Amino acid sequence: MSDIENKEKGKLDKLDGNPFFSLFTPYFDFIGKGKIFNLVYFLLAVINLFIPFFVIYQIINMRFFQYAEAKHIFAFIFAWLVVCFACWVGFQLWWNRRKRVTVIGKSEFIAIPLLSDIVQTFGEWLGTLIAIIGAGAGLFTTIFLGNEADVVFSYMGLDFLSYGIMNIIMGPIIGFFIVIIFRFFAELMRVVAALANNTKDIADNLKK
Repeated sequence: MSDIENKEKGKLDKLDGNPFFSLFTPYFDFIGKGKIFNLVYFLLAVINLFIPFFVIYQIINMRFFQYAEAKHIFAFIFAWLVVCFACWVGFQLWWNRRKRVTVIGKSEFIAIPLLSDIVQTFGEWLGTLIAIIGAGAGLFTTIFLGNEADVVFSYMGLDFLSYGIMNIIMGPIIGFFIVIIFRFFAELMRVVAALANNTKDIADNLKK
């Protein structure tokens, strides 16, 4: 390397050490590594804590408590408590699974495995919520309202759970299939990542 090139390299090294040029380095490190995926798990975990409050806000905004009959109000309260329980389970699921980011982040290819894990966890979360809410809220609303149980699900934005007393069975069944389907697609993505990692390992071994 010539003296001119050494001087130019020295100038560039000085620029790299300048605070003005390294101001956003922590952000670049954050998005360049698997840490950004940790934020996804954290946000989705926190969202679960706000879902029950959003549901109650929607109900109050519709003036449900002013015009509904007493039996509808009691049915909704018990159904809402089931929603709270389901969201607490969902919170713990996302909070627990965020620990996988550290393990997966050690591999050469991290985006596909981490996205695969998010897809799988999302399916497990959605399936679990539908199973718990369908069975639990379905039981309480049926006890209080009988054939009118679907009204409460409609108010909560769960019109697809309009099976009456059959929600107790259909909720877990729908939830189960959601978990399986999302797991299937997650594993397809994982296969791609495994092939990429194995191909790199084979190439490295051949070079040796």
